[in-house]
Amino acid sequence: MKISAAQNTKILVVEDDAPVRNLVYRFLKQRYEVQFAADGQTALEIFDEFNPVLVILDWNLPDTTGYKLCQEMQKRTNVLVTILSSRTAEEDRIKILKAGADDFMCKPFSIEELAVRVEVLLRRGRTVNPRSLVCGQLEIDLMSREVRWQDKTLTLTKLEYEILCFLATHSDEAWTRQQLIEKIWGWKCNYGSEERVVDVHIGPGLFHSKQLLQNV
Repeated sequence: MKISAAQNTKILVVEDDAPVRNLVYRFLKQRYEVQFAADGQTALEIFDEFNPVLVILDWNLPDTTGYKLCQEMQKRTNVLVTILSSRTAEEDRIKILKAGADDFMCKPFSIEELAVRVEVLLRRGRTVNPRSLVCGQLEIDLMSREVRWQDKTLTLTKLEYEILCFLATHSDEAWTRQQLIEKIWGWKCNYGSEERVVDVHIGPGLFHSKQLLQNV
């Protein structure tokens, strides 16, 4: 698979495994503006100066964890994050998503699939139009990405925000877990266990769902 014409989109690759880091860097460099780091401290220094729109982040780093680094980066900007991890257990996947990651891939991975997932994430990040959505006592400012419920501002991760926006703009339709994964996450759902991803983000606690989503 060859990536097409260059695009001025900044991506930061954070990976301590040199062969993996160099492979991802060289492949994505064909199309995007890419920088890389091998540890958390260097990653944060580059992050503040480079201001990427997407970070491809290894879960295990020599000086920190992907969990902590993902949360720290998303405190600073609304950056998209893809986590790379050799952990495949369900509880590990849930922890990755709860950290605020927008997507994750298990090692070893296909570089072609990574490229497609990058395109999907970037496309999803550009779909929001500068307008507001109002559903009863719920208001979503699509320009500032601010969500208010009963005049109280809610703190949501980027993925929680995307889920809420999708449901708000499709309020007259019913969706299965598989359909939500394919529409919001952007990847084909082939296994029943993958549907657990939806339950992690749409539950009794998130979004105050029973109260909030009844107006969506």
